[in-house]
Amino acid sequence: QQVPGFALVVFALGFFTSARIAEQVRAGVQALPRGQRYAGMAMGFTTAQTYRYVILPMAFRIIVPPLTSESMNLLKNSSVAFAVSIAELTMFAMQAQEETSRGVEVYLAVTVLYAVSAFAVNRVMAFVEKKVQIPGFVVAGATGGGH
Repeated sequence: QQVPGFALVVFALGFFTSARIAEQVRAGVQALPRGQRYAGMAMGFTTAQTYRYVILPMAFRIIVPPLTSESMNLLKNSSVAFAVSIAELTMFAMQAQEETSRGVEVYLAVTVLYAVSAFAVNRVMAFVEKKVQIPGFVVAGATGGGH
């Protein structure tokens, strides 16, 4: 029995993206000072509690910018993957161009739709980043005005 193309794309993108996100989480945890872990242990937390209440909340704030890039990559990668296996926006554009003979307009509309999608992902992640930031805590790659 042949596996449907949609399932293959979902599994491939899922494994690829989850590996990249796991590596970003690991890097975010390692970027924290060791004092964070020691502070949790000094409070009497177990290792799991230290990660849950101390380390991961701080690491999450560090990894939001890379997660923004990863979200954009997932949007782009899914477009490429679905273009070769499943009809999606690009395939729709090819069909519309054949039926209407208005290739420039169709592909311009598709480009605008992809740009709007990427901008939406970027704005949502910027909103999340702003909501979880800690005043006075500067992370690498943070954007904003200087002093």
